[in-house]
Amino acid sequence: MRSLVPVIDDSGPRHSGCQCMVHDHAAGSRVSRRGFLATATASGIILGSAAPFASRTASAQSVLSPDAALARLMDGNARFMTGRLASFDEDLTILKQNTVAKQEPFAAVLSCIDSRVPVELAFDESIGHLIVARVAGNICTSEIVASLEYGAAVLGTKVIVVLGHSGCGAVKATIAAKPVPGQISALYAPIRPAVERAGSDPDTVSRANAQIQADLLRTASPVIADLMAAGKLKVVAGFYELASGQVSLLT
Repeated sequence: MRSLVPVIDDSGPRHSGCQCMVHDHAAGSRVSRRGFLATATASGIILGSAAPFASRTASAQSVLSPDAALARLMDGNARFMTGRLASFDEDLTILKQNTVAKQEPFAAVLSCIDSRVPVELAFDESIGHLIVARVAGNICTSEIVASLEYGAAVLGTKVIVVLGHSGCGAVKATIAAKPVPGQISALYAPIRPAVERAGSDPDTVSRANAQIQADLLRTASPVIADLMAAGKLKVVAGFYELASGQVSLLT
């Protein structure tokens, strides 16, 4: 794997036609890592062969180390749990003004869409500090992977947290595996491996799912893998407890 150093201005890349799926929802099974990489290579999105990526360093990057970035997130969560949010003391007008021209987020969080999981509040961060990707069940789709790659390779995020949570509706639905309206059942296939690993307890399955999705990010994306190998990025799984607001890191 070769190292990728992309450059995109802060307006972000524009592309279409990406067919690289981590999960084949229609077939109801996970695509293999080899299949994922082969499709991604053909589309020129992940391996950096497409036009939006070139070879010079991105201008907006966090100076924190991956370990320091993770520690900052966990310190923020500790403040959230005690109701002592420091981000509320920041001048939002100044933050808005200072982030118009560019952004310098230090971390990214892949979270469920659940309205009870307030990501920025849970880590006590304000405007311009976090990239937050949300999808039911905090699963890795091609669009989610691309978004997190952009955050890490272009904007310089130093840590990615895949955040599962207690009482997850997507997990409960996957365990039940009952007919549902519309396309909701498309969530079942990506979460099914966690059910097979962890059983029928929703919170245990949610933890396993966060770990599985974090592992997919580490192994299925050469962009993320290269940054990790260079010591520039950390990918971890976490679990948010609705009752307490505590984020626990999963091993």
